[in-house]
Amino acid sequence: MYTIETIDGGIKVSGLKDFNIEHIFECGQAFNWEKTEDDTYIIVAYNKVIELEEKDDDLYIYNSNEEDFVNIWHKYFDLDRDYSEIKKELAKTKAYSLNESLQEAMEFGYGIRILQQDQFEMIVSFIISANNQIPRIKKSIKILSETYGDFIQTYKGNDYYAFPRAEVLAKADPAEVKEVARVGFRNQRIVDAGQAFLTRPEDFSKDLSDEKLGENLIELNGVGPKVRDCILLFGYNRPKTFPVDVWVKRLMETLYIGYEIPNKKILEKGTELFGDLRGYAQQYLFYYARENKIGK
Repeated sequence: MYTIETIDGGIKVSGLKDFNIEHIFECGQAFNWEKTEDDTYIIVAYNKVIELEEKDDDLYIYNSNEEDFVNIWHKYFDLDRDYSEIKKELAKTKAYSLNESLQEAMEFGYGIRILQQDQFEMIVSFIISANNQIPRIKKSIKILSETYGDFIQTYKGNDYYAFPRAEVLAKADPAEVKEVARVGFRNQRIVDAGQAFLTRPEDFSKDLSDEKLGENLIELNGVGPKVRDCILLFGYNRPKTFPVDVWVKRLMETLYIGYEIPNKKILEKGTELFGDLRGYAQQYLFYYARENKIGK
């Protein structure tokens, strides 16, 4: 169990297991962050701005306090979940017995945790992510927040804004969204998502089953199977999903299949190889493959 200590400018958290901020934020699940020249990470989430730094196996959270950690960041970092146990269970899967790739991936990205992020932010973020690159996604989200989001605070000389609320994006002018936020053809999709989330909140409830929620998500303009599964995994923490992008397709074909197959077959193979924990396996493998250029 971890311990929390108040320090000058924030808190120090000691005793965290299976936790590494670089692994968590560089594995493609979140976009509303920036890495500083000092190798710290500034995160914008839940109308807060925090700065994270790891030193001597301790986590330092600046611009925060113990109350916020207990009420916000404990859940955000999914600290109720035992990731050591997840790795033990993944070690029992068919994939683990085929070769050493999954073992190597879990060791390489040992500190990955699936963040508990805002659902609407994830819907819009992954709509923006379609046929896009991470630096551009991050830039678009930053501009969207600065244009349509609520001001949070000035931190270290920079102004930070919350991700826009659904009721604001629902009323936005698609032409303005396109021009200002540089989201291209995704402009109408963003506005449509805001309107749907605002007028039909029951269709996007965290209480829905994976299947029903997935059906509702894929009805949104701009949401296909990959975007749907990303939203389910990163917005709703549904580990039975297996998002397939170009990296995942390549790594699956390279490490487990040996030849090219359609994305739908990749999904089926993911279920066969990794079982109900395939979402976690996807993150370990995605980060491992991308960082090591496997299958490129």
